[in-house]
Amino acid sequence: MKYNPDIAPDPSRWLDTDDDERALAIQQYHKRAKEPVGENATLHAAIHAAVENQIAEGHLVATATLSRLMAEGLDRHDAIHAIGAIVAAEMFDAIQHQVPHDPEQYARNLQALTAARWRAGLV
Repeated sequence: MKYNPDIAPDPSRWLDTDDDERALAIQQYHKRAKEPVGENATLHAAIHAAVENQIAEGHLVATATLSRLMAEGLDRHDAIHAIGAIVAAEMFDAIQHQVPHDPEQYARNLQALTAARWRAGLV
């Protein structure tokens, strides 16, 4: 599988692909494009994949957020990263505070996400 975050993958093909293959494709894209991945390429790819999974599964708030961020001027890749920042924060809070994931809070956080906040590093 070849991955390009600026082009939405076919949802059924994406979901039919093994998790490890998705992560590898994401890592290979970032390496080819010489895109930064932070300190942990594996974690970066996992969060990227989590967002792509939500989009492919038709998660309404995630899909709406992606569309809105792109309408606000982010390219698809940056919009995936912005949503991924919310995913990472939600995961961190759940682990740090030993509480279950709160889908309603996640939805509120996605709805509050804007391109301006992402660009300003306020996510």
